[in-house]
Amino acid sequence: MLRTPTGAHLWAALRLAMAALLLATILTQLVTSIDNAVANDWHLPTVIANFFSYFTILSNALSVIVLTWAAVWFWTRGRGLTTAGAPRREPLPLALALASVTTYMIVTGIVYNVLLRGFPLPGAQWTNEILHVIGPLFLLLDLLVAPHVRSVRWRAIWVVLAFPIVWVVYTMVRGPFTTSQVTGTTPWYPYPFLDPNSAMTGGIGGVIAYIVAIAVGIALVAAGVIWVRRRRGARHAASLER
Repeated sequence: MLRTPTGAHLWAALRLAMAALLLATILTQLVTSIDNAVANDWHLPTVIANFFSYFTILSNALSVIVLTWAAVWFWTRGRGLTTAGAPRREPLPLALALASVTTYMIVTGIVYNVLLRGFPLPGAQWTNEILHVIGPLFLLLDLLVAPHVRSVRWRAIWVVLAFPIVWVVYTMVRGPFTTSQVTGTTPWYPYPFLDPNSAMTGGIGGVIAYIVAIAVGIALVAAGVIWVRRRRGARHAASLER
């Protein structure tokens, strides 16, 4: 159904609606964090910087941008046909961006539900469910059914992995010099599995083990996302040759 013009319009609208939901949820959590900071006389710039240091927040924010981009592209360029009379495929930069945020969101959902359920995280329970469950499930569904999908090469995995690598380096370098505004202690890490002082890790060795395990997990998810895109893109190309 999504290959029809009506179905493609519907999916573009759903992408935009999900982007709006994720943006509203991020802003709700941000306002809550700022209110807490003001009420407790915490250092507001640190609170905001810490808020945007969570992989979940960054992944969801990137998803807002990419889903909006995908919807706008469809309504401005994607609705027409190519000069050969075939449906347009999403441009390569958009395909790479979608592969990236899909990977990040799926990993966010897995890590939250496997490692972090029960740990205190910013925001209300319903906002965490949207950012950690509903958002990732939508991106997974988008991977499986969205129209106009473009295949990407296997080497695109390095594009996908670039952001998590930068984020881990940033987090581990910043952590020892950052104060938790809740406890007033230093260091501060966004997740307990990155904190050498947490009971979850038991020291730097445990942190390294978690980083390696999650890095392998991200690479596997990225490979799976690229494989699905290649399969769907190849089927789309074959259908045009018939």
